[in-house]
Amino acid sequence: MAEQQQHEDKTALHLERLSEALDSGVQQQVKSLVENLSGSEIGDLLESLPPTKRLAVWELTDPTLDGDILVEVGDEVRAGLIRGMTQEQLVNAVGDLDLDDLADILNDLPDTVISEVLRSMDRLDRERLETVLSYPEDSAGGLMNPNVMTIRRDVSLDVVLRYLRSRRDLRDDMLGQLYVVDRAGRFKGVLKMRDLLTNDPATKVVELMDTEIVPIDVNTNQRQVAIEFEHHDLVSAPVVNEDGLLVGCITVDDVVDVIREEAEHSILTVAGLDEDEDMFAPVIHSARRRWIWLGVNLITALMAAAVLYAFEPTLDQIVATAVLFPVVMSMGGIAGTQTLTLMIRGMATGQVGSGNASWMMRKELLVGLLNGVFFSIILAVVAFYWYSDIGLGMVMAAAVLINLIAGAFAGAVIPVILKRMKIDPALAGGVVLTTVTDVVGIMAFIGLASYVLLAG
Repeated sequence: MAEQQQHEDKTALHLERLSEALDSGVQQQVKSLVENLSGSEIGDLLESLPPTKRLAVWELTDPTLDGDILVEVGDEVRAGLIRGMTQEQLVNAVGDLDLDDLADILNDLPDTVISEVLRSMDRLDRERLETVLSYPEDSAGGLMNPNVMTIRRDVSLDVVLRYLRSRRDLRDDMLGQLYVVDRAGRFKGVLKMRDLLTNDPATKVVELMDTEIVPIDVNTNQRQVAIEFEHHDLVSAPVVNEDGLLVGCITVDDVVDVIREEAEHSILTVAGLDEDEDMFAPVIHSARRRWIWLGVNLITALMAAAVLYAFEPTLDQIVATAVLFPVVMSMGGIAGTQTLTLMIRGMATGQVGSGNASWMMRKELLVGLLNGVFFSIILAVVAFYWYSDIGLGMVMAAAVLINLIAGAFAGAVIPVILKRMKIDPALAGGVVLTTVTDVVGIMAFIGLASYVLLAG
């Protein structure tokens, strides 16, 4: 948390200084501010600037960082930057990207650029790129870098060292550990760099390699990949296909990106927003992107209003109901949201599944019951104190108890049902929950009021 806050403060400081330099119109000052930043840092800044300032900064960045920046920014921002680049600039920008990064943005490039980039690659790299593109973007296959360094287990450390010295294309992430495969390319283990450097060169790889490393299946969801890295404190991990063949590796920098994307997705989808949406997109464009969930919310709100309309005579005769029933709906909504959030988080991290979902539902129902009893007593006393009506206090208590139980039940059940329907619970769960707690709250409180107060 402290590191995240430090990153946010650093980005905010860069943004403030950059905005001041842009407002002053001194290009050299702008250039000096961005020239020492990484592609990722510049990408964050570009996403934080309005379109005119964004393009001004983009034109002053080091062209050698263009590819890294394009990989880091969101889809809409990337599309805007690409529109302003020539074909030659784009080819130069993406030509030196790692294959996994190139795969991430390849479909956003113009067809002519894609053709030229592919022609400039050798056959092996083209095949590796095609391999990455053949897997879903949110899978281990879509996340991996297919360009891995492999060795055989029957060779000596001296042979491995001479092999490494002959390579001119070594990346930093290749030097943590080397992947051991058999003649067919099946993964057999890893040789850590410290073992390579600290043992007798005549030693065979098979004597030192670690065979306890469990590779990640190429079809594993990226969320599960992040969990594996967390549970096993991994820096990199091999990726294998259905036949056990080593097809690539995933490094921790890619997993950090996944964690960030998942966090942004969880926050934004609750409000019906897209994590790739440009914050500074045109007003009409942003408004249209939000219509669908505003429309869905309007429909659900009208459903609650229709229930309320059915009890209009009660509202006309008992003014207290108009004052108190929002409290009932609010309490149920909060209780449901608490349960919904826990369930969605548990399902996202793999802590809640078919094996324990029913246990979680029972537990949350009991929590709702306990909280309902506690707060119903408090609100009954408040209602009686305000209106000196014991019947109204009893109605208030019963309605709050019912709605807190309903909210807890809905919060536990809704994510499970939505997931079975292949709908993202984080996206639709809140809307459905609000409808349930509003309708149940209105029916419980005003329905009981109609029966107890008016009938009595």
